Amino acid sequence: MDWIKFTSTVLVLTGVSLLIAGRVGLLRGTPPTDLGVKEGRLKAPSVTPNSVSSQTLLHANHPMRAYAQIAPLPLRGGGAQTLAALARLVEQYPGGRIVESTDSYLRAEFTSPMLRFVDDTEFWFDAQKQRVDVRSASRLGRKDFGANQKRVEALRDRLSTLPGPV
Repeated sequence: MDWIKFTSTVLVLTGVSLLIAGRVGLLRGTPPTDLGVKEGRLKAPSVTPNSVSSQTLLHANHPMRAYAQIAPLPLRGGGAQTLAALARLVEQYPGGRIVESTDSYLRAEFTSPMLRFVDDTEFWFDAQKQRVDVRSASRLGRKDFGANQKRVEALRDRLSTLPGPV
């Protein structure tokens, strides 16, 4: 019985400690310095299951190729119009905020409500391929439990319901 009481106490204290660490910003991680478009590519997906990318197939032997693969986003008008629409959707998304925005590139951060983990998401209008590539990755942790894929798919769904050309 003492073992159960001890284990329960440790679990509760661990949970409370995690919650406090998150609330004071200790679980935000450090913003990556290597994001952006380089030679027509966004950064490769993470080597652990905590990211998604529409450019995963460009990395033939990537260990997370199957996990990270996601479709590019459709255009809603031109590239600049699509990114502007995405910027509005990001700002409306819980925990979303724009970090950088141009006519062809959009970078956002999404902060989880409870533990305040941050995911970095990039959108790039590829004028040559006429599509919006996307990459979204967790800053901390080895797994994202599908959070990045769910968020990108939610943004895709919201983008598809906006009025305007497809």
